[in-house]
Amino acid sequence: MAMETTLIILKPDAVQRGLMGTVLARFEAKGLTVVGGKFQMVPKALAEKHYAEHAGKPFYDGLIQFVTSSPVLVLAIRGVNAIAVCRTLIGATNGQKADPGTIRGDFGMSGGYNLIHGSDSPESAERELALWFNDGELVDYEPTRQAWVYDPSDL
Repeated sequence: MAMETTLIILKPDAVQRGLMGTVLARFEAKGLTVVGGKFQMVPKALAEKHYAEHAGKPFYDGLIQFVTSSPVLVLAIRGVNAIAVCRTLIGATNGQKADPGTIRGDFGMSGGYNLIHGSDSPESAERELALWFNDGELVDYEPTRQAWVYDPSDL
């Protein structure tokens, strides 16, 4: 199985609701590793690049306004099959339809204010990580707990 790094963004609603620690704890409890992080305001130009695939859609302008309205916590998270694992932990886009036990299912009530972004494919993760992190900003290390997270046959 492949060790992957994915982009996770805790959006303005997660920040404003004081959910950063709670959400981050879910990823760490699963056994995933944070290898980069930034707390920042999102410049409009960066938001437009990140969400370029949605340009022209009815919700695009509101999405850009929302993600630039308040600070976000941007994370690079690594683990075996991290992209799929994170997407499962995140849950369906609309919190009212997301399964209980997922981040959106437990904390979300909206489709637009949906707390968190996670890369949806290896290609998206590579593109998104390059937008948000500069060379040298991700830390490559092996946590000592990793020996207790993965059976050697998982690696």
